Amino acid sequence: MSEHPLTRRTTAHGGPAAGPGAAFWDALDPAARAALRGVSRPRRYQPRMPLCYQGDDSDHLIVIESGWAKVTSASEDGREVVLAVRGPGDLVCESAVLGRRERSATVTALGPLLGLVVPASRFTGFLDAHPGVWLLVSGTFVGRLDDADRRLQAHVSAQGARRLAILLSDLAERSARQVPPDASGGVVIGPPLSQEELGSWMDSSRETVARALGTLRGEGLVRTGRRKITVVDPPGLRAFARRSE
Repeated sequence: MSEHPLTRRTTAHGGPAAGPGAAFWDALDPAARAALRGVSRPRRYQPRMPLCYQGDDSDHLIVIESGWAKVTSASEDGREVVLAVRGPGDLVCESAVLGRRERSATVTALGPLLGLVVPASRFTGFLDAHPGVWLLVSGTFVGRLDDADRRLQAHVSAQGARRLAILLSDLAERSARQVPPDASGGVVIGPPLSQEELGSWMDSSRETVARALGTLRGEGLVRTGRRKITVVDPPGLRAFARRSE
C-alpha cells in the first residue's frame, strides 16, 4: 500500500518530522492529525480551480494534501498580484476564518490538488480540543509575516536576476522537502509557475523574469522548460542571491 501524502514525513517513532520552516501538517502529532482528518472531507481540485475567493464570507479552511496553489489579490486596476505559493501540508484560506472577516485573497490550484476541507466551526472545535495547536497556527501567521518582510527587503535591496534567485532559492528549499534532489543535486521547482506569475510575485515584468532566467542559465544555476524550472546548483543559486549589486 502506498503512503498517504500527509503521513509520509513522520519519524521512526511516529512523531512529526517537523523542522525549521515545516508545514502546518508536519508539525502536528499523530493524534492531532487523526482528529483533524476526522472533522474534514477530502476534495480534489483541478488546475486553475479556486479553493476560496477574495471577498467571500469565511466558512471553511483547507489543508493541502498534495499539489500547489497560488495566493493572489486583485489590485485596484484589476491586475492579479501573486502574494505567495502554498504546498503540501500548508494551511490555506484560514486567516479569514480565524479572524471572522471577509477573505482578503484568492487561493487557486496551480495543478491537480488534493485538500482536506475543514468547516470553520469544526476547526475551532478541533483547536479547543487541542489547545497546543493554537501555537502552531500562530506560528504559521508569524512565518507568513516574516515571508512578507523578506519579500519587501528583496524588493528594496535586489533587482532582476538577484531578486529572482532569492525567490527560486526559497522555492527550491520547499520543493526539496517533497521530492528529493536528483543524483546531481538538482531540484525541480514544484509549483508550475509561469514567467508572468513569477514576475507578479517579484514585482517585475515577464520580460524582466525572462532576462533574469537567461542570466541564471548563463551562470549554470538553472535549467528551464515550459512552466518548469530546475535549480541545477542550489548552493550556487543561494550564493548568487546573496551577492551585493
